[in-house]
Amino acid sequence: MEYKNVTLAAKKHIALVAHDNKKKDLVQWCETHKVELAQHTLYGTGTTGRLIERETGLPVNKLLSGPLGGDQQVGSMITEGRVDVLIFFWDPFEPMPHDPDVKALLRIAAVWNIPIACNQVSADFMVTSPLFSNTTERAIPDYESYMAKRSF
Repeated sequence: MEYKNVTLAAKKHIALVAHDNKKKDLVQWCETHKVELAQHTLYGTGTTGRLIERETGLPVNKLLSGPLGGDQQVGSMITEGRVDVLIFFWDPFEPMPHDPDVKALLRIAAVWNIPIACNQVSADFMVTSPLFSNTTERAIPDYESYMAKRSF
């Protein structure tokens, strides 16, 4: 696979997602890191986005609720290069019907090599990194080149 570098701007586009049992944790985390997050563009799925905006005052571009396709919207935005960072507080004890949604979103984030935080401490590491508010390079697979070389 060939790769190409993409520059992440200092002002990141950050998707905020949380399962029901983790929404309160994500809202508290956003309140703790309100100053840092205010420097970026935020997106949130349904209820999560509304809660973060209401409780912290941070502006959040709200997408559909996760079960109605919000997770897929985030995934689509990642593939289009419109999301730079995924903060997804997922509940590993959530009932199985959500498992495919979690796997799909984490898979697409991994495919496009974007930073992912799945819990408070990984999100703390991410937001305190010098890369969080500075430009940085990330390598992504050059799928266009790959597809052009394949014979169908």
